[in-house]
Amino acid sequence: MGIIKQKEKGLLIVVSGPSGAGKDTVVSEVLKKKDIDAWVSISMTSRSPRGSEENGKDYFFVTKEEFEENIEKGNFLEYATYNDNYYGTPKNKIDEYLNKGIDVILIIEIQGALQIKELIPEALFIFIMPPSMEELINRLVNRGTDKPEKIISRFKRAYEEINEVTKYNYVVVNDDLEKSVDKVAAIMKAEKC
Repeated sequence: MGIIKQKEKGLLIVVSGPSGAGKDTVVSEVLKKKDIDAWVSISMTSRSPRGSEENGKDYFFVTKEEFEENIEKGNFLEYATYNDNYYGTPKNKIDEYLNKGIDVILIIEIQGALQIKELIPEALFIFIMPPSMEELINRLVNRGTDKPEKIISRFKRAYEEINEVTKYNYVVVNDDLEKSVDKVAAIMKAEKC
């Protein structure tokens, strides 16, 4: 008589860090690894697209009114405001992927991550840290997507966010992209064990 192995549920992985720390880059490189089976949840935002961002690929871009309608309908796992814009994680699809045994990665602001920690404490929380504040400001400036006053606002916010690092399971300093990607992939694999 054979043993029927039940498919393991996927991990909910929350990746946060200050703007400019490299969260999106690290996660997109992790997903290229052959042994990683994960899906990145696409957040919804009320802000306008930056640079070459595409609706439905980078974010779901909606008006402030549309976002507030989704809040009223209870369509978010979490949501937060950041720099006068809403950001949130739509609930649909997340359980579907987790139940199929596929890990779900949320790249979200720290406010939202702390909401999820309250709701789902067993989720995996990874904080991506810039190598230094000097490097962080260089990254924000070199992006070329924000006006100087917005860069200053993001930089000030980064100081506040770094104080929340103790609420995460792991911290990865993104000083070398390849090593940071390897560390995040290793954390995901270890947590599956």
